[in-house]
Amino acid sequence: MIRKATIKDVKAIHSLLQIYGEKGELLPRPLSVLYDHVRDFKVYEDNKANGIIGCCALQFCWEDLAEIRSLAVHPEYLKNKIGTRLAETALSEAKSFNIRRVFTLTYRPDFFKKFGFKQIDRSELPLKIWADCILCVKFPDCDETAMMKEMGA
Repeated sequence: MIRKATIKDVKAIHSLLQIYGEKGELLPRPLSVLYDHVRDFKVYEDNKANGIIGCCALQFCWEDLAEIRSLAVHPEYLKNKIGTRLAETALSEAKSFNIRRVFTLTYRPDFFKKFGFKQIDRSELPLKIWADCILCVKFPDCDETAMMKEMGA
């Protein structure tokens, strides 16, 4: 079941993001940042697994631009379309807010291509989105792929 995240979910989201952060596949987020942005998150909760096994955030950057970020699924539950459902939920929410463009920075461009994202040059993104990048261990040598989806009317 996909639902809006609550304060009680933050530690589970943090643990999930840490799995991929330790592998260098996702920008890890400190607990304080997750509490600040908990309203951006949706979680996939599995009652059989007794908890949160997936998460995804949609962060609004401007009146017509949002970012899909922190999309993660517990490794034991990959290949169950949980990531797909979380991404679809984020895109649906973006559309409900009349967002014209959604971008992501990813190590999995093929996943996002399935949703109509196209690779772009990072320089096409607004400077304000790079504030988080300063926290990354790979800064300034980012090796993520920047992708953009133009949302239909």
